[in-house]
Amino acid sequence: MENASHVTSFVLAAYGEMGYLQYLYFFILLVFFLIIICANVTLIVVICVDISLHKPMYIFLCSLSINQLYGSTALCPSLLVHILSNSHDISRGVCLLQIFCLHTYGGCELSNLAVMGYDRYVSICHPLHYNSIMSPSRVYKLIAFIWLFPICTFGVNFILTIRLPLCGSIIEKVYCDNFSVVRLSCINTNIVNIAGLIMLIFNLGLPCVLIFYSYAKILRICLKPSKESQTKALRTCVPHLVTIINYMTACLFELIQNRFNMSHVPYTVRIIISLYFLLFTPLLNPIIYGVKMQSIRNKLKKMICARKLAPELEISSVCQT
Repeated sequence: MENASHVTSFVLAAYGEMGYLQYLYFFILLVFFLIIICANVTLIVVICVDISLHKPMYIFLCSLSINQLYGSTALCPSLLVHILSNSHDISRGVCLLQIFCLHTYGGCELSNLAVMGYDRYVSICHPLHYNSIMSPSRVYKLIAFIWLFPICTFGVNFILTIRLPLCGSIIEKVYCDNFSVVRLSCINTNIVNIAGLIMLIFNLGLPCVLIFYSYAKILRICLKPSKESQTKALRTCVPHLVTIINYMTACLFELIQNRFNMSHVPYTVRIIISLYFLLFTPLLNPIIYGVKMQSIRNKLKKMICARKLAPELEISSVCQT
């Protein structure tokens, strides 16, 4: 057993199984990362540039994209470096930073989806009072909740993890997460596990209750005989529902990977399960909203057309002079 005071770095053992496929994995991850950056930045720019999109729904969507950029840029560059590196060691400080970024990213994602669900509930169930309920001051408070709530709830568990004496240094993943580090502790971790369970209840339970409540109310509208009400509810809720399903799939994969022995599962499948949370969630969300929301599609088309017409207008003005 290693001396706890000497564990200053960890070995990310999953990289050792890549073999000659490391360059293929590097290329695929790089392509995914660049698409994530481009898709989410485009969505943020479209929402920020168009004043007509400065509404609560789009502000929360912008917050969602910012969080996805935060999660991807916090971990993907490190993964790319490790894939091509001969050494797969990671310092304890960098590992803890990855843990903080990973878990706050996941928490902010769900709290953001919960707030977006509440916004859809108000829009569909109380359309006449929407502007008064979703006032600018309330929107600012909800944005603060989205970001501060997960950081505060996970912060307690994170402090307990930092203080743990560790006797192991092998992490069977391509990145650090809280559960993997806690398992390396030399001492009984019941207190940390209880704190983690409480954190999970707050971070996962409360937003899920808000989402279920919102959609229970929306479902009542969908069951009404009014065709107009049903169409509006479905049109505005489908992107959000698909995003929630995508996020829950990522959570399920993470839970399976942490709680069950995956040694019998093919390595490629394990990599996909491991990276789904970091790649597929931030990749699909801007595409889902970009395809489903007509206002965003129209604004994007106008921006592209304006860029194409700009050189032609420049040339014609030069010719006239």
